Parts: sequence; C-alpha cells; structure tokens
Amino acid sequence: MIVYTPPKPAETIPVIDLGPSFSDDMEARKAVAWEIHKTARDTGFFYISNHGVPQAMMDGQLELAREFFALPLVEKQKVDAKNSTCTRGYEVPGLQTLDDGSPPDLKEGFLIGCDLDDDHPYVRDGVPNCGANQWPDQPEGFRSRYETYVGEMFRVGRHLMGLIALSLDLPDDYFVEALKEPLFNSRLLRYGPQPADAAFNQIGAGAHTDWGMITILLQDSVGGLEVENAAGEWIAAPPIPGTFVINLGEMVRVLTNGLYHANMHRVLNNHSGRDRFSVPTFFDPNYFYKVGCAPTCLPKSGKPDFEETTVGGHIAEMYRKTYGLAA
Repeated sequence: MIVYTPPKPAETIPVIDLGPSFSDDMEARKAVAWEIHKTARDTGFFYISNHGVPQAMMDGQLELAREFFALPLVEKQKVDAKNSTCTRGYEVPGLQTLDDGSPPDLKEGFLIGCDLDDDHPYVRDGVPNCGANQWPDQPEGFRSRYETYVGEMFRVGRHLMGLIALSLDLPDDYFVEALKEPLFNSRLLRYGPQPADAAFNQIGAGAHTDWGMITILLQDSVGGLEVENAAGEWIAAPPIPGTFVINLGEMVRVLTNGLYHANMHRVLNNHSGRDRFSVPTFFDPNYFYKVGCAPTCLPKSGKPDFEETTVGGHIAEMYRKTYGLAA
C-alpha cells in the first residue's frame, strides 16, 4: 500500500526542452505543452532550452546593456524617460516601485516598446503608453542590435503562446490572430551591488507579479532572481547558461480562471561587488485584445472568477501605479 500524501510544492524551477516542440509531430509538441501545464499550475515559472536563439545573440544583448549603462550619465539622460510621453527611454535608479508600500527599486533601466510615430491611430487617439521609442546614439549600432534581438523574442513569444494554447487543450493557433501585431516592452536593466545604506525592504526589484501574458527573461551569470512557489516559499532562480527564464503574467491567470499562476518574484541585489544585468521582454497580444476565461477553463457554473479585461488597459493601469503617474 502506498499511503497518499499531498504533493510537495516545487523547490526548484524546471528546465523545459523546447526542441521537440518545433517538430511537425503534434504528439511531441503536446508533450512539451504538458510540461508547461504542470509547472504553470505551481510556480508559473520555467526555464527554456533549445529555443533557437543563438548564444552569440544572447551574449551580445547583455553586452549591449553593459555598454549602455557604462556611458556617462549625461549621455544616458539624452534619452531620459521623463522626456517621453510613453515612459520610453532611460530610467534613473529609483524611478519605479514594484512592491506597493516599499521604497523605490534599486535598479537602472532602459525601456522600449512598439515604435509608433505620430500618425499611428493609437498615437492620434491618445491610447496610453503608445508612441515612439527614444534611441541613443551610443553605443554604436544600438537600435539595430536591439531590434534584431526583439525580432527573435517575437518568434519565441509566438511559439510559447502556441504551446500555452495546447497546454489548455486549445488549438495551437488560438492566439495567432491576436499576435499579428503583438504588444511588447523590453528593458535593459542594471542592478548594482546592494548598498549598505539601503532603506528597509529596499532591494533591486520589489516583490511583484508581471502584468501581461508572458515574460522572456535573459539574465547574466550573477544571479539574484527569486520566485515564490505555491507554498509561499521563496526559491532561487539561478542563471543556467543558454536558457531564458519564462514567467506567466496576470493575463494568463485571467485566461485560465486561476488554474495557472502568475507568481510573485523579486530581485535581491548581490553582495559580490558585481553589477547584475538582465533583459526582460514582455510579450502580449495586441493592445485591445480582450482577455477572458478560455472555453476549456470555464467552471461548471459558467461564471469565471475574473472579469474580462484588455491587455493594454490593464498594463496602462499598472504603469500608472508603479511609476506614480497621474491617472
């Protein structure tokens, strides 16, 4: 007799090999989707390997971050986010507070998104957080290097959304129409060593959930990312060479009626004397895509626990909250 005992929450974050998911064999793709299904119900975090992004591009993007943040402050401030109507550009340390009630985050950033000129309908209509990026003149080739990387993130993001659909017993093309013009933001981030004079509970990035569908995180070798598991315990998400960390955002929780988790995570600045660099890319359906409960996740009552919302509307509200912007 094997006496039943409840399963223990994850103490580590799994690495999912995406290789078979690029096969024409639907069963092989569903097997990968099932691995996503299992971890999405616990931490909502997982690593991906064999994703097809060249190592040289991953290394080059982290180097781009190092080069940009090494510039003199006067150069970085030429593209200061305070000069943008949509918070794009250089973010000084302390600009954002992700953990409501805590001191500002100890990180320095640079943000880009969908690069829309003044003639775009979204910009003409005043849709929140829509507009043009600010591109620095230095480092050399900054824009082309970053845009090439984002192109790969779009490929990976679309592929992952197809696997998420399969993991919910939906057709793998369930999100194709919504992702023809995806909404995205991507950031370069620098976390300096934890200062001795930091305020109480002031760390690199305060505990928070991500706001949209999925985040594709590239991190360097320093470490510092921590994730809350299903038992409310904080576990480390250490760097694993050649992988990205994937986490599910609040829109996936709405999509699955809470079946999949959008778990808290944070970044603790290290004490090694080294800077930590990372590049998160937040990948979502288009701005006005309505996120509601998927048909395969509806409760027996037929009434979901979460109200339908739009991707862009929710993200705009979170920008106002975490950047202290006026509503």
